[in-house]
Amino acid sequence: MGIARSINPVTEATERTPGGAILMDGNRLRDEIVARLGAEIAAAGSPPVCLATVLVGDDGPSQRYVRNKHIQAAKAGMVSRNEILPASAGQSRVADVVAGLAADPSVHGILVQSPLPTGYDEEAILRLIPGDKDVDGLTTESMGRLMRGLPGLVGCTPLGVLRLLERYGVPTSGKRVVVIGRSMLVGLPLSVLLARKGIDATVTIAHSRSGDVADLCRGADILVGAAGVPRMITAAHVKAGATVIDVGISRTDAGIVGDVDFDAVQAVAGAITPMPGGTGPMTIACLLENTLTAARLQGAFPDRASGL
Repeated sequence: MGIARSINPVTEATERTPGGAILMDGNRLRDEIVARLGAEIAAAGSPPVCLATVLVGDDGPSQRYVRNKHIQAAKAGMVSRNEILPASAGQSRVADVVAGLAADPSVHGILVQSPLPTGYDEEAILRLIPGDKDVDGLTTESMGRLMRGLPGLVGCTPLGVLRLLERYGVPTSGKRVVVIGRSMLVGLPLSVLLARKGIDATVTIAHSRSGDVADLCRGADILVGAAGVPRMITAAHVKAGATVIDVGISRTDAGIVGDVDFDAVQAVAGAITPMPGGTGPMTIACLLENTLTAARLQGAFPDRASGL
């Protein structure tokens, strides 16, 4: 149940940016992963692998995110449930729903769509999700397993970054990585993941107190923007030929933009993710990968390692 997976790097013609950088297409890789998961489930006789989401309130973006998750789950041959509650449901009602899913052996993965409406104790809700069902990889148990190198479920976005690096043949062993941002959702778990034995990168976490961030970034073979600051990463931050991964998402008057000034950076980088179409689709793909892993952890799906 380890993190590492052997995925052949792209060998066919690869799309490139106007500046010549390899375009790391998250939509393409998402579709490949969903197809692979579907094939694994079909080959096992199509046992029910169930993802359950909990959506509280009527936030438009959250509704779209959840809808897309269930569309992709269906493509992978998974069963999905969506528990929808009004913003006025209250802490106890939401807790009861999550606890019920946690106790239901037919449910293998649970995701509580974040953020919850104002007034909810989100941490208390997350604590109700068992580690083996935490397909978002956000609970204290999941974070602890990551730190200890134990089998478990890793955050979907950090895992998605790793899958992109694998798919596009970007070496990590002995390479210098700078991750800008130290959130519990992306920056910190991604840094731990990339430093793990078998991935073996040397990771620096940069943040608002880091001093000359541009100077730090110029030493990176792999640069990850996960700060949520629009277009903060410019060509001046990037070493020629470096791989640049854009995780940040900001809504501006010009629309949704990432942490990377794409037009400028693509002329310097060796490989780069677009925004949108890069890490976003990979978050959903890895949610589904985690759901199948969760079913294996619970003994509800044949374990690859055992050959069962």
